[in-house]
Amino acid sequence: MADAPRTIHFVSLGCAKNRVDTEVMLGVAGLEGFVHVEDPAEAEVIVVNTCGFIGPAKEESIDTIFEMAQFKADGRCEQLVVAGCLSQRYPEELSAQMPEVDHFLGSSDMLQLGPVLSKRAGRMLVGNPADYTMRATDPRVITQRGHSAYLKIAEGCNRSCSFCTIPSFRGKQRSRSVDDLVREATRLAEQGVVELNLISQDTIAYGRDLPRRPNLAELIEALGEVPGLRWLRLHYLYPEKLSDALLALLAEHPKVLPYIDMPLQHAATGMLKRMRRGHGGKRLYELVDRLRRRIPDLVFRSSFIVGHPGETEAEFQELVDFVRWAEFDHLGVFLYSKEEGTLSGTLGKEVPEELARRRNRELMEVQRPISRARLEARVGTEVEVLVDGVSDESDFLLEGRWWGQAPEVDGKIVLANGTARPGEIRRALVAEASDYDLVADLLSPDGRWEAPPGVPRPARRKVKLRTL
Repeated sequence: MADAPRTIHFVSLGCAKNRVDTEVMLGVAGLEGFVHVEDPAEAEVIVVNTCGFIGPAKEESIDTIFEMAQFKADGRCEQLVVAGCLSQRYPEELSAQMPEVDHFLGSSDMLQLGPVLSKRAGRMLVGNPADYTMRATDPRVITQRGHSAYLKIAEGCNRSCSFCTIPSFRGKQRSRSVDDLVREATRLAEQGVVELNLISQDTIAYGRDLPRRPNLAELIEALGEVPGLRWLRLHYLYPEKLSDALLALLAEHPKVLPYIDMPLQHAATGMLKRMRRGHGGKRLYELVDRLRRRIPDLVFRSSFIVGHPGETEAEFQELVDFVRWAEFDHLGVFLYSKEEGTLSGTLGKEVPEELARRRNRELMEVQRPISRARLEARVGTEVEVLVDGVSDESDFLLEGRWWGQAPEVDGKIVLANGTARPGEIRRALVAEASDYDLVADLLSPDGRWEAPPGVPRPARRKVKLRTL
C-alpha cells in the first residue's frame, strides 16, 4: 500500500498580491507531494502568509499565527511556517517572540518552501526581496473560482508616499517581461481562466524599470491576443496622466474592461502634499473628468485614507465634496495607521481615533446613495455576467459578477432564473439594485427573456451600454 500523501494547510492574509504568493507556495507544496486540506487540524504542515502593511493587518497576522500554533499541540501539525510581509519586516522580533514557529520566510521567499517541506532548511529563511521576481515557470495553484485569476505584473514599488512602508519590505519595482506574462496568461487560459485581473503595487509604472521600457498599454495589447481570455481588468493604477493609447484600450478594446481601480488617498491639496503624492487636488478633478469623457461607460473604483496626521475638518470636507462630485462606482475608506519608518509617523498633529472613525463613517454614508444610484441606473438594461456558481443567498439561485464588479471587493449579481455553468459569460437583464449588489434574470443564448413563474417582465429603460 502506497504511503498516504502528506497534508498542508494555508492561511493567506492581506492583499491580492499576497494571494498570488500563497498560490505559488501551494504549487511548491504540490511538487513536494503535499495535498492541501481545508481543516488545519488535519494538516501536518501549516503555512501562514502574513500581511505587515498597517497595524490592524499586523494584529490579525499575529493572532492567526498563535491560533495556528495551537494545532501543534491539539492537531497533527509538525511544522508551522510563517511567510510574507510581517516576517520580512520583523524577522528578529518574531523569531525571538514566537518559538512555536519552525520556519520564517520573507515576502519574496515562496520558492524556499520546497527545502522547508523536504526538511533541508534552517529556521530563518528571510531573504532580500530584490532577489526575486515571479516567473511564468513558477508553480502556481489558483485558489479563486477556476475561471478567474490575478496576474501579478510586477513586484515592489518606487513611490515614496509618506504613509507607506511597502517599499521597505517589498523592495523597488521589478517588472516582469511582456513575454513572461503572456506565457503565464496563456497557461491560465488553457486551464479555463476567462477573467484576468492585473495587479501590482504600482500598475501604471509597469515596464519603466525594464531595458526596453515597455508600457502598460503594450502589455495589455499583448495579453489581449491570448486565446480564451475574455475579460482583462486593471487594478492599483497611480493617479497620474494616463496615455492616449491606454485610454483607447479601456474605451475600445473588446477584452479590456472599461474599469479602473485607482486609489486616490485624498483630494485636499494640503493633505496630498503631506502624503507626498506628487500632485494637488486640482489634478484629481482634471483626471477624473478626462477619464469620464474618454471612457463613457467607465466603472471607477477608488480608495481614501482619513485621519492622516494634520487632516483638518476643512480638508476632510474637501474630500467629501470631491467624492460627491466624482460619483465613484465603488469606494473603500481606510483609517490612517501610524507606522514606524514612515515620514507620516513623524509629523505630529495626530487626529484622534474617534474623530477619524467618525470621518470614515461619514464618507461611507456619502458614498452609499451614490453607489446605489449608479447600480439603479442599470435596472432594465442588459449586462454581461460572469457566472461564479451557486449563490450564498440560496442553493436554488446562481450568482456572478457583471463586468463592473471585480472579484471579492465590488459586490455581486444574483441570478433569479435560468441555468448556467460556472465560468460562462452570459447576458442578463437587471431587475433590482441594492446599495452594492444587483439582481438579474439570465437571458437565453438567443437573447430571449425567460421569466420565473408569476414574475412580470420589468420595464426596459432606454440606456445605451457598451457591449463587450
